[in-house]
Amino acid sequence: MIYKRYKEIDLKIFNSREEMGEAAAKEASEVIVELLKHKEFISCIFAAAPSQQEFLEALSKEPLPWNRINAFHMDEYIGLQQGSPESFSGFLGSAIFNKLPFCSVNLINGLEKPDEECKRYASLLESYSPDIVFMGIGENGHIAFNDPGVADFNDPYLVKTVTLDHECRMQQVNDKCFPSLDKVPEEAITLTIPALLSAPYVFCIVPGIRKAKATAAALEGEVEEKCPASILQRKKGCRMYIDKDSSSDLKSYE
Repeated sequence: MIYKRYKEIDLKIFNSREEMGEAAAKEASEVIVELLKHKEFISCIFAAAPSQQEFLEALSKEPLPWNRINAFHMDEYIGLQQGSPESFSGFLGSAIFNKLPFCSVNLINGLEKPDEECKRYASLLESYSPDIVFMGIGENGHIAFNDPGVADFNDPYLVKTVTLDHECRMQQVNDKCFPSLDKVPEEAITLTIPALLSAPYVFCIVPGIRKAKATAAALEGEVEEKCPASILQRKKGCRMYIDKDSSSDLKSYE
């Protein structure tokens, strides 16, 4: 394992996705235990993507008081049935939500009227203030579904509707979540960047060669909305876990 620091980001680089996922889960578990010493309940926001599989599998095996954790997810397609295999609620249900006795699991409903659903979910986030966010980085540098064209570091909303860009939608095909581009929904509901960064702790897990360019831009590039993940350079409490593949475009370890 290699440890480096990029501004506010504590970065760890691992030889494999499995090592990366296990290390991130162990450290996340330690933070959860510490938080629960001071709070009766905490809230965690989860990303849904194949890049999170090793982490979620390892985290689900941690002996935590899951009944004191409220679970949220960070985005969902508009128009998909809640819990369907292609939906993010369905992915997280299989990966972790249905495996453990969470205090509550709060899902975005992509079949409701989008504006009303955004308001409902934003209200939940205000009621259950997030403590930890578990996220990845998209091939286009997005965090949640804040693609470069819609990302706003000073977004006035906590939750909003977005139109997904071409690279974002192609990633869903590359990840084998959909058989072809025409099957990928064009619109989604997403937590905004201020909503994601409102949590004291951010764990960012980014494996794979297809994430190398975005990882380098997030760590070494300018902090700008054309690479939404670059805002993590300013986020105190951000920990990033990557593997050898996703680290391959880094120019330095300053």
